[in-house]
Amino acid sequence: MSSFWSVWVIALTIITIIGTLWLLFANRKTTQIKKNGVPQKTGHEYDGIEEYDNPLPAWWMYLFVLTIIFGVGYLVLYPGLGNFPGLIKWTQLKQHADEVASADAQFTTLYRTFADQSIEGLAANPQAVQMGQRLFANNCATCHGSDAGGTKGYPNLRDAEWLWGGTADAIKLSITAGRRAMMPAWGAALGEDKVIAVAKFVKAMSQGQQDDPSVAEGKSVYGTTCFACHGANGEGNAAFGAPKLADDVWLYGGSIDTLAESVRNGRQGVMPAHAELLSETRIQLLSAYVYSLSQPSDRNP
Repeated sequence: MSSFWSVWVIALTIITIIGTLWLLFANRKTTQIKKNGVPQKTGHEYDGIEEYDNPLPAWWMYLFVLTIIFGVGYLVLYPGLGNFPGLIKWTQLKQHADEVASADAQFTTLYRTFADQSIEGLAANPQAVQMGQRLFANNCATCHGSDAGGTKGYPNLRDAEWLWGGTADAIKLSITAGRRAMMPAWGAALGEDKVIAVAKFVKAMSQGQQDDPSVAEGKSVYGTTCFACHGANGEGNAAFGAPKLADDVWLYGGSIDTLAESVRNGRQGVMPAHAELLSETRIQLLSAYVYSLSQPSDRNP
């Protein structure tokens, strides 16, 4: 904030406080207003009820004064008067840093016991999995769902289908460094007829009918534009994050229209990197929880 606006805020705040005090005491009454011994009324009347011109109760008056004193004290201690930082130099960033440091000190010993364990080992440890589940709820549930079941555009983490691989190391890398989809848009290059044709072929492939003569045109288009990433038989490629197409598992939906949209416009989904958001041990625990979800049910929490 510039010096001018800082002075403006300070001056306006002080004038408001002084004006409030003046208004309060200038209109203060200590005794009931009477005329010829008869209590006077304010002239306000509603539904037959008239208001006497009585002073405010003392406790109400004192409450107003205490509120103003509290406001002045707050502005002296905390930032609120322009660029004046307050006597205790409080900032929300400092408070956050203090709280994080306190939490780290509290949990460092506990996390240290997990730091050197493998993800596979942690996935078999109920306490570690429970901690990972809480980390998931705080950092991942918004996109993948509280049950990790996913939704359109966000993969289900509870099955054995993985775009980038479902090994412990692959999952940890996805969380640490993030992932970015690289499905290009083919609409301009292919034209609408070929987009629809290849979408129909992909749908047929997912149903085991890739040799159906009715999708021969789409098969030809697939063989020249799609196989390099998705494989000649639609087996996918985890190195590119290219999904398997020879099954009925879909990230964005498996209808002809949705498949055509993917081919026409491409997909650029982003999984954000968490390396700067979570410590190494927290990522290890989170990876263990996600890894545990797709493991046999006797190990799945």
